[in-house]
Amino acid sequence: MISFTLNGKTVQVDRSGDDPLLYALRSDLGRMATRFGCGQEQCGACVVLVSGTPRYSCTLPLSDVEDATVATADGLADNRIGTALIHAFEAENAGQCGFCLSGILMRATALLTEHPAPTDDQIAEALDDHLCRCGAHPGIIKGISRAARTLSEGAR
Repeated sequence: MISFTLNGKTVQVDRSGDDPLLYALRSDLGRMATRFGCGQEQCGACVVLVSGTPRYSCTLPLSDVEDATVATADGLADNRIGTALIHAFEAENAGQCGFCLSGILMRATALLTEHPAPTDDQIAEALDDHLCRCGAHPGIIKGISRAARTLSEGAR
């Protein structure tokens, strides 16, 4: 059994520690927001936060999250940054098909945690490893910028 905290709740998974975290998230824990894209850390659809750091869940061994804190897009509505991102992405129409968005939203959460007022260049750099086949990057950048502004206005 491997135990970790997932979106604020302790979970246990009866799997080999060599299995990718992504398999446990989707197959055992029913967290469908995290996507399988390429399985090779090339697209970013599977990105989750492990103790606040973006990680590719498609290649991350489950044993690496033992006793760690894992956050997925399924839990975004439960925190201030996630809620701001969700509303900003909706307002900016920041995605088309949405397949890539869970990984992008997790990377954006990490970015806004570290840099509450990122420039467009910093946002683009943070998203550099994410593939959006729809070409929605301009709207995604606007959405992250809008979320940052919303968060800074709420902090005053």
